[in-house]
Amino acid sequence: MASPRRGWLRARAAEAPTERLRIAVPSKGRLREPAIALLEDAGLGPETPGDRALAFPCRHAPVEAMLVRADDVPEYVQDGVVDCGITGLDLVRERGAKVSEVLKLGFGACTLEAAVPVESPLQSIDELRGLRVATTFPRLAGELLPEPVELVPVDGSVELAPRLGLADAIVDLVSSGSTLRTNGLRSLGPLLESEAVLIAPLEPSEATLQLASVFRSVVQARDARYLMLNAPEESLAAICALVPGSRAPSILPLSEPGMVAVHSVVPAADVWRLLPALEAAGASSILLVPVERMLG
Repeated sequence: MASPRRGWLRARAAEAPTERLRIAVPSKGRLREPAIALLEDAGLGPETPGDRALAFPCRHAPVEAMLVRADDVPEYVQDGVVDCGITGLDLVRERGAKVSEVLKLGFGACTLEAAVPVESPLQSIDELRGLRVATTFPRLAGELLPEPVELVPVDGSVELAPRLGLADAIVDLVSSGSTLRTNGLRSLGPLLESEAVLIAPLEPSEATLQLASVFRSVVQARDARYLMLNAPEESLAAICALVPGSRAPSILPLSEPGMVAVHSVVPAADVWRLLPALEAAGASSILLVPVERMLG
């Protein structure tokens, strides 16, 4: 478990009460800009933070964002310094902080994987038993790798460990896999699927749960598109079978006899196959628009 920072952070937070909800946001790295964009898309109106900013307010809601290292967010939330925070699931689990994982945010996807040099005879994670494994995630590696393994904790450039003779394999975060290939490594398989998450204390405040609900509406909407089309009534059954959406499609009569309009919310990932299928089924005037918010 992540230990409190000598107790002074909790006391300091208690001495300076505020009506604003405080959310910790990564100060740099791949999660910073998507996290700030989430605040914007949620309608909070965050002020644009400068390069050296430590905090910034939101214009449209009583929310203040604190810019901190992503690694420190779990401890800040655990210790009550902030009401909630955005960071990677991998960091939450690695720090062992006593926090609740309130919401997966749909960005920053990556995988914690075990990897070996391309010339290694090893083909599976189970074959790592008894070998040396270098990682910047010793807690997670110890929990997820088969025992026994000898963990070699390192800071940064973990991909070099096998080449330097420090370890037989590594455990590290992988996004596209290009870094592994560049350094002559290949994956043995995933250990943990990670993405950005909203975390809060074990008993989140009402304001935090309200913010999570707003975030959820944005996250769900990003994965959806609103579909509108016209179609002959005789094609309606075939078209409705293609676009069931979140509920039954809405069917609206048109002024042209025998024609109807079909409205539905569809998964964004299905659009590539859906449009040609709809056209083949008889749909016309097909229109897809982004969805700003969606709940339920």
